[in-house]
Amino acid sequence: MSASFRKHPVGNLLDRLYLLAGYLAAACLMGLLVVIVMQMVARWTDLTFPGGTQYAGYLMAASTFLAFAYTLNSGGHIRVELLLQALGKSKFLVELWCLLVGTAASSYLAWYAVKLVYWSRKLHDLSQGLDATPLWYVQIPVAAGAIILAVCFADNLVTVIFTRRDNINQSAEAGLTE
Repeated sequence: MSASFRKHPVGNLLDRLYLLAGYLAAACLMGLLVVIVMQMVARWTDLTFPGGTQYAGYLMAASTFLAFAYTLNSGGHIRVELLLQALGKSKFLVELWCLLVGTAASSYLAWYAVKLVYWSRKLHDLSQGLDATPLWYVQIPVAAGAIILAVCFADNLVTVIFTRRDNINQSAEAGLTE
C-alpha cells in the first residue's frame, strides 16, 4: 500500500489500526521477554514464579494474532509473485479467489475466537496453573487480532473488487524477493 494509493479516510484509519495492532504485538513480545527473564531469575534465586509458563504462552498467542493483519498489509506474508505474474490476465481472478477464501476463513476464526471469550467469561473458566487467571482476559487479544485480520482481508477484498489491486505493500514484497 503505497502512500500515493491509500488516500481514503477509512483506508487510512484501517492502516493505522493495522499498525497499532503491530505495535501491540511488539509490546507482547517485549512482555514475553520480561516473563522469560523473570522465570530465569526466579530459577536462579530458588523463588517461585507461579503461572510464568502460562503467561509466556498467552503473550506468544497474543503477539501472533495481533501481528497477522499488520504483516499481511506490509507484504510480510509469503505470496508467490512469480506465479501471480505468470498468470497474466487471470491474476485478478486468482487474487480475488484467494482474498475470498482468506476473508471467509479469517471471519470464521474471528467468530469462534469471540465466542470462546464469551463462553470462557460466562462459565468463569480459569487457567489450570497456579495463577488461576480468568481465561477470557488472556483470550481477548487473540480474538481482537482475529477480528483485525478478518477486517484486513475484507478491506483487501473490497479494494481488489473496486480498484483491481490490493493494499499490500509492494515495496516490502520486492525486498523479500531480492
